[in-house]
Amino acid sequence: MAKSVPVPCPTCGREHPFTPPTYPCACGAPLTLPVLPGAAPQLLAHRTWQESWVAVRCAGCGRQGQWPRPEFDCTCGAVLQLPVENVPAAGDEARPAVRRAARAAFRPVTIRTERDAVTAAQRYLRWLGYTHVQRPAHRAAGGGVVDLVAGGLVVRVDPTTLPTTVRDVECLWLYALADDATGVCFSLAGYTTEARARADGLGVPLFVMDLSGAPRALNDRAEAMVRRR
Repeated sequence: MAKSVPVPCPTCGREHPFTPPTYPCACGAPLTLPVLPGAAPQLLAHRTWQESWVAVRCAGCGRQGQWPRPEFDCTCGAVLQLPVENVPAAGDEARPAVRRAARAAFRPVTIRTERDAVTAAQRYLRWLGYTHVQRPAHRAAGGGVVDLVAGGLVVRVDPTTLPTTVRDVECLWLYALADDATGVCFSLAGYTTEARARADGLGVPLFVMDLSGAPRALNDRAEAMVRRR
């Protein structure tokens, strides 16, 4: 059970005990928000969506998640937001080695067919922490731009023996833009020079796979996806 911490109210001056909330991490371990004992809380006048969440890493698996920012309702009527330890700033890349060590090794799928390539990408994204990775409910006959969808992601898997082209990257980016998502591309034969340059300019993460089914990040955006998980 989490230990209570003292919370001083800046309005009435009284101190109250507060037990930090505990949430279940995706790995199954309990995650107690590390509220700073004795730190000055902030008066909450206007609640915004962004400020209502806090980023905290699980000590068990190293995964960073978004959790409701802890609040306390004082008897004087003040609503207080409580400071939390280890809140990484946007783009924080702390402890990548710890996160990789804590995470189980990825088990690739040998690629023999187009379906195997999609399955390999699906498993890899789940390994990165995207738990709801699935094939889209509706696909045009003969295939389409998107082979997989996840929370905030649309994914193209190119299993052909020719490098993925700049047109493929641009179509994926446009599809993702219309869906308010991030387009991610996996390719078995790599990418043309123009496609890689265009992906960097559009912010499209690129992964390349070999026949063993082990994806590898090919640009900075893809590396960032791996580091965040």
